Amino acid sequence: MISALPNAELAVMELLWREGQATSRQIIDQVYPDTPKRQHGTVQRLLQRLSAKGFVVRDRALGISVFSPAISRDAYASAQLESLANRLTQGSLAPMITRLVADNKLSHAEIERLRRILEEEA
Repeated sequence: MISALPNAELAVMELLWREGQATSRQIIDQVYPDTPKRQHGTVQRLLQRLSAKGFVVRDRALGISVFSPAISRDAYASAQLESLANRLTQGSLAPMITRLVADNKLSHAEIERLRRILEEEA
């Protein structure tokens, strides 16, 4: 099971998902742009934890560490939705999707996409 990430770790993952890869310097510059004190130690600890959890991989082939996501954003989101469904609706996603549709939280295009997926599965 893929565990939920704390906000700081999730911020690093969001950057890696968006960029595909980054050095620790790039992560510091983008995640902590307005922090007067350098966050090198903080970012190193975040990357170590993410690596230990299996979320990032380190490539040292270029002589500098380059970090990449080891799990896709979609895989992470899917696992978190499944976890939420297990806690709130005994594992069923139907009540969650129904609520999103009823509360107008899905666009027409998203509803059409769901309709196509359901028709393909039927």
